[in-house]
Amino acid sequence: MIHLKSYKTLSKTPVFLLTFLLFSCTGKKGEDSWSDKLEPVTFNYTAYLSADRNKDFTRVIVRNPWDSTQVLQTYLLIPKAHKLPEELPEGVIVRTPLTNTLVYSSVHCSLLNELGAFDRIGGVCELQYFSMPEIHEAYAAGRLVDAGDSMNPDIEKIIDMDPEAIILSPFENSGGYGRVEKLGIPIIEGADYMEVSPLARAEWMRFYGMLYGCEVTADSLFSRVEADYNKLKMRVMVSSFRPSVLSELKSGSAWYVPGGKSTMGIFFADAGARYLWSENENTGSVPLAFEAVFERGENADFWLIKYFGDREKTYRDLEKEYALYANFKAFRERNIYGCNTAMVPLYEEFPFHPELLLHDMINIFHPGMLENRELRYFSRLKE
Repeated sequence: MIHLKSYKTLSKTPVFLLTFLLFSCTGKKGEDSWSDKLEPVTFNYTAYLSADRNKDFTRVIVRNPWDSTQVLQTYLLIPKAHKLPEELPEGVIVRTPLTNTLVYSSVHCSLLNELGAFDRIGGVCELQYFSMPEIHEAYAAGRLVDAGDSMNPDIEKIIDMDPEAIILSPFENSGGYGRVEKLGIPIIEGADYMEVSPLARAEWMRFYGMLYGCEVTADSLFSRVEADYNKLKMRVMVSSFRPSVLSELKSGSAWYVPGGKSTMGIFFADAGARYLWSENENTGSVPLAFEAVFERGENADFWLIKYFGDREKTYRDLEKEYALYANFKAFRERNIYGCNTAMVPLYEEFPFHPELLLHDMINIFHPGMLENRELRYFSRLKE
């Protein structure tokens, strides 16, 4: 891999040598001896991860979420304690365990903290959006760098930080990662947010465990998450009662409702609710006019909203924001539950702990079904 401290001199490097150095980042083609005793790693939920390994390396293939017939990236995880094999398949070489990384998102930092790998985070982007106190404490103590805007990070800070890898979330038609790509640092494309099933996204923790040398811990954690989620899901299946649910709020001229095949749509179904757009095949959000939402959701039994604010939202606030909200049954009967993401760590936790969000939803839709009735993220709106 090209060392960061050589970055400024690349322009003076002969073309043939620069080509050789860049190629060394992506492995080498040998015969096929590297495939000897290659054993698959079993994933049960994820649609975009596959892996196999032999005694020398683990190969992880990330499918393109926007075109699953294509590969987004292939990673070759090789222990630092091992000599680099002479023959390797094509892929980005990552020497593991990672000990100094730039991590763009708070959700991945939260996971690493739980896996016992928080000290492996050397930098983040957009520190102001992180709610984790550990991140701010590390920054204040000078142990962590804020590399600035994730769309245009501070290259000099990254060079000084000298990370072994960068973990970021890819997006469709991004056109690449700009100057960051030219640093020769392995970029780990965390496409976990594109998974649809709650457990599929959570299963990505096993990949991150491989990267940071805590694979056993990650596998054990996922097994517990899987068991708890499925236990809750089975618990609610005994009930024939399926209350209807409306979601989110109007934003500008459109109301973005979760698609029927989206993660949130699946959460509603697994929590024993009848989601009003369950037949919709979209895996993302669907923009609708207020009239279309009202026509279908006027008589919804429950209404769940998420928002970001300096205080808890009230019924008075909702009516002030948009008077027609008061015409919904859930408003009139005071069955609206809100989640203030400025005050609770919903987005940091639920991607890798979907059982916690499912627990909340079951308690809302089926009060009294669970022994623990405490809500973690949502609360009933006050007057």
